[in-house]
Amino acid sequence: MPIRDVLSTRHVLAVNDLAVATEYFLSVLGFERDFSIDGWEFLSFGDFQLMLGECPDDIPASETFNHSYFAHILVADADAIYSEFERNGASFSSEISDKPWGLREFGVVTPEGHRMIFGHEIEV
Repeated sequence: MPIRDVLSTRHVLAVNDLAVATEYFLSVLGFERDFSIDGWEFLSFGDFQLMLGECPDDIPASETFNHSYFAHILVADADAIYSEFERNGASFSSEISDKPWGLREFGVVTPEGHRMIFGHEIEV
């Protein structure tokens, strides 16, 4: 197997309040719980995997400004996901729109300020 064959990735986020962050990812963004251990939640949204680790004394992501972006997720239908997130009361950092780089995208922000972009490819 070539050395650069990535089998899987899981983003790791430090959160101040694990219960609040987990509830947002599960209820609002529709992630599924893979499993939990003390101080950690392992979640997924299709093949997008995420670890939330409780760090109550660290600065929240909202105070890192543009460094709070942590993921760009390509999906089959960004419009459908946008509509679902909107119905669930998600907070958006950017509305859905066509971008000049060939993607239709929108941004979501979590209660602690972590930001991610969801999008799908379009013709330009």
